[in-house]
Amino acid sequence: MRLDKYLKITRIIKRRTTANNACDAEHVTVNGKRAKASYDVKIGDIIEIEFGEKKIKFQVADVKETIKKESASELYKVIE
Repeated sequence: MRLDKYLKITRIIKRRTTANNACDAEHVTVNGKRAKASYDVKIGDIIEIEFGEKKIKFQVADVKETIKKESASELYKVIE
């Protein structure tokens, strides 16, 4: 699954275009490297996103095409 779509499905970023813009602006890293929106997310990847001065770091626990809003947080595990 594409990185921008994964961020939207997990509800970490609410809109796919916003996720795409965050990747283009180099605010998203995967396994320590800057990632494009087209990056193929795999289980075990560590994703870090910078929101201004705030950072969120999490590990991909599962990848699903569709999921209910209430279960979206099961797709990742927050590290920091």
